[in-house]
Amino acid sequence: MSTRVTALDTLRGVAILGTLGTNIWIFTNPGGFAGFLADTATAGTGETILRTISNGKFLGLLSIMFGIGIAIQLGSARRRGARWPGWYLWRAALLFAEGVLHYILVFEGDVLAFYAVVSVIVAYLAAHSERTIRAWMITAGALHVAAVALLTAAMTATGGAVDGGGLPAPDTWTGQVAMRLEHWVTLRAEGLFVLPLSTVLFLAGVLLWRAGALTDTARGAALRARLIGWGIGVGVPLNFLAALAGPSWFLVDRYLCAPLVAFGLLGAITAVVHRMRPRPGPLRAGLTAVGRCAMSCYILQNLIASALCYDWGLGLADRFGHHGPWLTAGAWLTVTALLMAGAAGWTRRFERGPIETVWHRLYLAPQRRRVETTV
Repeated sequence: MSTRVTALDTLRGVAILGTLGTNIWIFTNPGGFAGFLADTATAGTGETILRTISNGKFLGLLSIMFGIGIAIQLGSARRRGARWPGWYLWRAALLFAEGVLHYILVFEGDVLAFYAVVSVIVAYLAAHSERTIRAWMITAGALHVAAVALLTAAMTATGGAVDGGGLPAPDTWTGQVAMRLEHWVTLRAEGLFVLPLSTVLFLAGVLLWRAGALTDTARGAALRARLIGWGIGVGVPLNFLAALAGPSWFLVDRYLCAPLVAFGLLGAITAVVHRMRPRPGPLRAGLTAVGRCAMSCYILQNLIASALCYDWGLGLADRFGHHGPWLTAGAWLTVTALLMAGAAGWTRRFERGPIETVWHRLYLAPQRRRVETTV
């Protein structure tokens, strides 16, 4: 396996497990999604720092990785002489359907459906020049920054904070499904709000891939140094300042500072992978395996966390939620260990993860029927 591919898989693995690091706070809160937001506004300094470590950064990294994936598929289509976006639109439709089902049946914080919508927009834009892509990034970025600034100013002036809108926390799985269907406008509001940001991050992934930011070259190293300088050197201090500034600055923390840190993570992780020996150790092997089974692990981590924490499962959130960060950290470590071990074992026998295998067959099925009909 090439170093380049290894870096991609490792980045995906970190993004998936890091996203769990954000979502696990929801699973382990007895009040569910609404309780998580309420506790964000009242958390002490120690808990705020722990939340800040994962809040938004790895979701931003995942968004950049989706953009890189689109760039890779565009390059593959061009090498084959295939029409673009062509069958990629069917891939996006499958992703959207999977996201809707995941939202209804598993987890109200799903991002797949929104990623599917953004991926269609970015698929068309990715085929254009760098100048056009940058113009779209500037426009979408300006819209996003303006929205965050206006809402933060309003929250600061009124002393308000983001809350869950009084969402219930049902005890049963059927009750949770009903809650997601009934309150879908509230629960899907974040995805709509960050559509401009997601567009920027997806397009940034396209440009970074084109520029060779992940390659083991002098140019790649220079680009990664800049990413680390801005993302880690500038982004991390700003991120912690925004997090400690109070609940009124929640949007700045999550939607401005955290995405900046995500670029630093991309540069830093890639740089570390390139300096490692070719044969991975247990930790990198586990991360790489999770990255190869990214979709399966994303869905499975939410299923496992639900079974551990919700009342229809082991009910750990209600039984031990008073332990706060200790339960959260323990749950994250448990799910992470299970995913890394399971993915490592699976990828030793199979090329793709279980969900990826089904998805790949669904993606190819209409293409094969079209070829058979044409013949």
